[in-house]
Amino acid sequence: MTATGTRVLVLNSGSSSVKYQLLDMTDTQSAGGSAAGRLAVGLVERIGEENSRLVHTPLATGGDKRETEGPIADHEAALKAVAAELSADGLGLDSPQLAAIGHRVVHGGLKFTEPTVINDAVLQEIERLVPVAPLHNPANITGIRTALALRPDLPQVAVFDTAFHTTMPEYAARYAIDVETADAHRIRRYGFHGTSHAYVSRKTAALLGKDPSEVNVIVLHLGNGASASAVAGGRCVDTSMGLTPLEGLVMGTRSGDIDPAVTFHLGRVAGMSADEIDTLLNKKSGLIGLCGDNDMREIRRRIDEGDERAALAFDIYIHRLKKYIGAYSAVLGRVDAVAFTAGVGENAAPVREAAVAGLEEMGMAVDASLNAVRSDEPRLISPEYARVAVAVVPTDEELEIAQQAYALVSA
Repeated sequence: MTATGTRVLVLNSGSSSVKYQLLDMTDTQSAGGSAAGRLAVGLVERIGEENSRLVHTPLATGGDKRETEGPIADHEAALKAVAAELSADGLGLDSPQLAAIGHRVVHGGLKFTEPTVINDAVLQEIERLVPVAPLHNPANITGIRTALALRPDLPQVAVFDTAFHTTMPEYAARYAIDVETADAHRIRRYGFHGTSHAYVSRKTAALLGKDPSEVNVIVLHLGNGASASAVAGGRCVDTSMGLTPLEGLVMGTRSGDIDPAVTFHLGRVAGMSADEIDTLLNKKSGLIGLCGDNDMREIRRRIDEGDERAALAFDIYIHRLKKYIGAYSAVLGRVDAVAFTAGVGENAAPVREAAVAGLEEMGMAVDASLNAVRSDEPRLISPEYARVAVAVVPTDEELEIAQQAYALVSA
């Protein structure tokens, strides 16, 4: 398969939204993987509602951001609206420059370890994985089917959040439950945010002037969803999320690690149903459950005003984060860098400072002045004497998806 064009449209389809970016891969490669090749970005949200909203920014032409509101009935209507916006900028889906459409797919199980050109068999397998990703894969499938209907002649590539983590050894991926039951129901640790962890671990190695195979990195993807990974020589050997994105760090609305017996207790003592417990742990826990806010900026503002509940939520968040840094230091044996990324990791200096505080004996420290700098570029925030580099590395999951998709269709 050899692509004739150089552009890739990246689609991230949620249950009621579609995020998209159009990239020219020639420009991104010549610019060393920067945002230079981004031609257009946008978001359709509240799909299926009367007040649906489309925000489109035509970066290629330098035009102003365009916003429209009004009913968008479904994903097909949403993608047609996106196509119309792109066409208005001379970047339509019918362009011969379009080489592929890359789709973010959250769960690929063990079968999909690489970016994959989508056909009927691939789509059926993604559907088979819906029971282990009921919140995400159905929306991803809807986006794929819609794009296939609009451009059936164009290669459509699935890039899986779980793929980067399939290199985990069995002793890291398996839960200590009955093997036959686990295998029958595909219960194991899969991990998520894989495109971000892959991108950031490579960028961190480049920041250190080394090949990824030479570097051991702890990647901390801290957004509303949050995950950590231990990356040894470019390969993931452990990650904090598990069968679902609920395991691991304290997140915006998810509890992260919790005694599984809590679920039995809530069922027996509180009379809560499985669905109610699911909602509690995924949507009403984490920071929002602890203090009523899941925006780290608001939490820090409340702390500055003396809010004890916000301060406790922050301390719990940092305590869990610090435990994973320590655990993954033990897993890796040698740590060359700790990389903070995603919305909180890239922008919340107090989180970075607190997470590393007290870890000087492990070779980790943060320079206050470097940590206070705001930048869109990868940068070190550790002092020169620190044995372990501490870095802020902005993630770019859309670019990672585009690069993987383009490499596949142009091979």
